[in-house]
Amino acid sequence: MDRSFPLRDEDGADYASALDDVIGSAEIRRLLTRSGIGADQLRLRGLAAGPHVASAAESEYRSYTDLRTRLQGRGPADRAVPLSGPGHQEDTGAGLVPVLAVLTPVLAAVAAATFLLLGYVLRLSGSVPAMAGTLIGAGWISLGVAALTAAFGILALYRTAVAHREPRTSGGAVRSPGLDADLDRARESWLRALRHNGIRPFLVEQLAQEPATPEPGRSADTGRRPRFSSPDFSSPDFGRPDFSSPDFVGPDFSGPHLPGTRHP
Repeated sequence: MDRSFPLRDEDGADYASALDDVIGSAEIRRLLTRSGIGADQLRLRGLAAGPHVASAAESEYRSYTDLRTRLQGRGPADRAVPLSGPGHQEDTGAGLVPVLAVLTPVLAAVAAATFLLLGYVLRLSGSVPAMAGTLIGAGWISLGVAALTAAFGILALYRTAVAHREPRTSGGAVRSPGLDADLDRARESWLRALRHNGIRPFLVEQLAQEPATPEPGRSADTGRRPRFSSPDFSSPDFGRPDFSSPDFVGPDFSGPHLPGTRHP
């Protein structure tokens, strides 16, 4: 990972998600507890080194982006050529047939209701019998037209909905569901290579460069718990005092005589 390989802007979220997955793994969590940095700081390092980390999965990423480009219709080989010839084609509306399929039943039903109402009113009044019969006949014909066009409109709308439900590229070509599955597999292959070959080795290397933090109660040099031994307290030598009788004998009468004493 000594060179830079920048990702596209739309793939930055996938890289950040893969980075979070690796940081949350049991291995990295265990190494984090022994290091002097936190998960947030490690994540910032991973995001900053994204162009270098991504180079470990360059081949998988190129395969994924090339397939995605073809499916999006950006490549010239996958653009659909209109039957009317080359040129910029746009869909300017829903089309004349769907519009008529919606408006015709409504107008026919309104006309049928009007004709039938006027015809039966004139028949009941008995003023113009011929016109009343004509209006009633026109009303029933309009009602039949409304029913037929309504059925045709429902069928046309259903076919239009089915046609728009099919996946299409931006060039107008129908996208096959199998191509979507291939795109998903290419994306997963890239993310798997990115996690195992790029992100994980980078995080392990970063954590290995950090000084280990000793656990509470362990010495920093050996990593072992210090051994505390009780001091060697010995009892003082309290012996009995040596009380011996004083060396006293009787008076010595052989010495010089005191004055005032008599000798025999």
